[in-house]
Amino acid sequence: MSNLFSLDGRCIIVTGGYGQIGRVVTLALIDAGANVAVIEPRPDDAVTRAKFGDAASKIAVVQADVTQRASLEAARAEIEKLFGAPHGLINNAALDSPPDSSAAETGPFEDYPESSWDKVMDVNAKGVFQCCQVFGKPMADAGRGSIVNVASIYGSVSPDQGLYQYRRDRGEVFFKPVAYSASKSALYNLTRYIAAYWGPKGVRANSVTFAGVFNNQDPLFLQNYQKKIPLRRAGKDALHGMAEASDYAGPMVFLMSDASSYMTGADLRVDGGFLAL
Repeated sequence: MSNLFSLDGRCIIVTGGYGQIGRVVTLALIDAGANVAVIEPRPDDAVTRAKFGDAASKIAVVQADVTQRASLEAARAEIEKLFGAPHGLINNAALDSPPDSSAAETGPFEDYPESSWDKVMDVNAKGVFQCCQVFGKPMADAGRGSIVNVASIYGSVSPDQGLYQYRRDRGEVFFKPVAYSASKSALYNLTRYIAAYWGPKGVRANSVTFAGVFNNQDPLFLQNYQKKIPLRRAGKDALHGMAEASDYAGPMVFLMSDASSYMTGADLRVDGGFLAL
């Protein structure tokens, strides 16, 4: 069975590898034997060492902006010199409006800034589209490959604004913004399009729908969120109901490996049951 999940010698590209999920996924890919190239807009050797520890020497961190096609093409040339043609691509880089965003970002829908919409869509939708173009073509030319687009529960359903009612109750004007949800929803049909388009050339494309990751959120938010998660686990995870970033490592290795060789155009939900309710 271990051979099914082996990534020995395969070049896998991860966008946003410095992030909370990107970091643990990158480490899991390395453990499975992959040669990992992390795409970051501002690579930093000190950050790489801090993020990946002893594994940093096994990772190629390559500068590129996912919204700029020319920089992605330069990154592809650099990666191919190091590892050859890519075998896999994980589109993990994304923008969201964090809880401490400005009032303009998290105010009423009617007032959501056009500039914020453009910025989020540029990274989360256009950026994924361009990465699929640039890194998917050499996979199709080689007759194999796996692309994974990281979606979200908020791309399948609208954000539940009730999760944030506690903030409005204490006098804040706060709504989960629209752009992240719209951008993640776009990935589902982009994924299906690529699966149909490149399937005859042996390239698979799937999406993963992830739920929220624990990051020391407000206790009142965690209390509300837990009510929406059917899955209960022992230990500290049971206190908040959210995923740990490590929960997403295994599914990514699976989708990059031969264990999922007949899977394409599909969405893999890893959400603790959030969308089952």
